[in-house]
Amino acid sequence: MPEPVRDLALLLARVLVGVVLVAHGWDKLVDQGVTATAGFFGSLGLPAPEVLAVAVGVLELVGGLMLVLGVATVVVGALVVVDMAGAFWFVHRGRGVFVDGGGWELVGVVAAVSLALLAAGPGRASVDHLLGARRHRPSR
Repeated sequence: MPEPVRDLALLLARVLVGVVLVAHGWDKLVDQGVTATAGFFGSLGLPAPEVLAVAVGVLELVGGLMLVLGVATVVVGALVVVDMAGAFWFVHRGRGVFVDGGGWELVGVVAAVSLALLAAGPGRASVDHLLGARRHRPSR
């Protein structure tokens, strides 16, 4: 695949999954709020639901923004995979595929894209690439 096409595909993947994550993080922290999110996490039997609600909300909101920009893409991708694995296991497992029935399709796609970014990196249209290019530029 030509490198510009690869870079465009990675950019689109990063931006799309990043926007979805930002929306979900915003929902957990602001729209529903931390208290409601923690209440839901507590109803699942998760430990320290208040701390977990903030941690997951911040990961999704800030991590989503970082993916959009291509900042620390590999690290954020790994954290999102763990987040989505938890969402699958504690919320969506056993509810079928389709999201309208509580299924795992959204968390599966977000995890798959995050894994792909983990494997492929952010592409050249990213802050990661810009910083890497500056680090590897020969000094004069």
